[in-house]
Amino acid sequence: MELGTYITLGLYFALMLAIGLWSMRESTDDVAGYMLGGRKLGPAVASLSAGASDMSGWMLLGLPGAMYLSGLSSIWIAIGLFCGALANYLIVAPRLRVYTELARDAITIPDYFDKRFEDRSRLLRIVSALVIVIFFTLYTSSGMVAGGKLFQTSFGLDYAWGLWITAGVVLAYTMVGGFMAVSLTDFVQGCIMFVALILVPIVALMRIGGVGEMTTSLNGIDPGLLDLFKDATLISILSALAWGLGYFGQPHIIVRFMAIRSVRDVPAMRNIGMGWMLVTLIGALGTGLAGLAYATTTGLEVADPETIFILLSDVLFDPLITGFLLAAILAAIMSTISSQLLVSSSSLVEDFYGVFLRKAAPQKELVMVGRLAVLAVALAAIGLAYNPDSNVLGLVSKAWAGFGAAFGPLVILSLTWKRMTRNGALAGMIVGAVTVLFWIYAPVLADGETLSSVLYEIVPGFVLSFLAIVGVSLMDKTPAASVTETFEQVQQALADARK
Repeated sequence: MELGTYITLGLYFALMLAIGLWSMRESTDDVAGYMLGGRKLGPAVASLSAGASDMSGWMLLGLPGAMYLSGLSSIWIAIGLFCGALANYLIVAPRLRVYTELARDAITIPDYFDKRFEDRSRLLRIVSALVIVIFFTLYTSSGMVAGGKLFQTSFGLDYAWGLWITAGVVLAYTMVGGFMAVSLTDFVQGCIMFVALILVPIVALMRIGGVGEMTTSLNGIDPGLLDLFKDATLISILSALAWGLGYFGQPHIIVRFMAIRSVRDVPAMRNIGMGWMLVTLIGALGTGLAGLAYATTTGLEVADPETIFILLSDVLFDPLITGFLLAAILAAIMSTISSQLLVSSSSLVEDFYGVFLRKAAPQKELVMVGRLAVLAVALAAIGLAYNPDSNVLGLVSKAWAGFGAAFGPLVILSLTWKRMTRNGALAGMIVGAVTVLFWIYAPVLADGETLSSVLYEIVPGFVLSFLAIVGVSLMDKTPAASVTETFEQVQQALADARK
């Protein structure tokens, strides 16, 4: 690796740490500031923060790798994600921003569930916090795997060293600066990803002679690579599109809706966010196809398809630009890891420590415990990521499905259905999480195969969770008057915001 590459990466790391230090001075005096940034995010920062924390290492590693292996048939995942993200902005974003403020200023997702249903038993808070910590530890490990692969492929470092370097930088600015640091670094990282995912596929296309030459090359390898329906069945397409259902239940994404400064900023946030997402998804898919054509034409050796973006960055560009492009991968990885660590930390602090262990804990103590919780979750994720053969997209798909099924129907119905009850919410969350885990791990098919080999686990998990919420709520007694009154206040506030 050239000196210029190291210089660029060094500047990137320095910038991330500087933002963390600045944020420490601005928004870490109390737990609300550390965990939610005081609800002061503007639409540009909120949208790119949501996008960057969503599009983790799989955007530059997993998705191009899937396109490299399967061709255009991998596009169904991207279509599902785009539609799901748009629906999330339209349905969840404005309602959640208003509801979490009116529901006694809820600052975490479990806190919102608890206050939305006035759950005196605290079961909703406990179960949802457990789901967050369990699935986010798995999710965070996928980012660690991506970081390990990056440093192993690009710098020739041992895979384990790559894990620790990735985790070390993320921990430095997340523990110090909290939510504001995470959001501002996400904004910068989103800008870097945007440029990189335009630059790499375009330069790769130019090097092989344009779209026509790429098409000829791909047809020579396998004409099915340009077929949207190659080896596709109705179930496989449904499984790919169903990735979009996961958006409604991703705490690290929807918490940005809670943090935007006003519900009136949500439309601007949506427009910026969806434009960014459209360009980056096309760029990621194009990187996979152009990378396959380039590797075939030039004889470039690709041992792991998920490293195609890294390889193209190394062979196509000047070392200074290569450093910028590798920073884009780190940006994708770090933005998601930091968001997930902070959400996990907020659940451990707000939903366990501050509720059951130290109810009267001062704000500075809660912030310190939050920092220690970030460290604890990171160490657990590193332990899970120590296998270098782990598949980034595979790890992400499991955690994505777990959150989507456990929280997705719960979030949607809690914001749109006045008749929903606490018991319905609890039933839906448990049914969704258990269904996903059973689908992934129970060897019920021939040769010990699991049901996830047939249908993506988010589909049955989401459907059964939705039905459980509706069924149990209808059998339950009607919610208390105070609960329905808050719901009606939210609807009025939304109507006023639209005027």
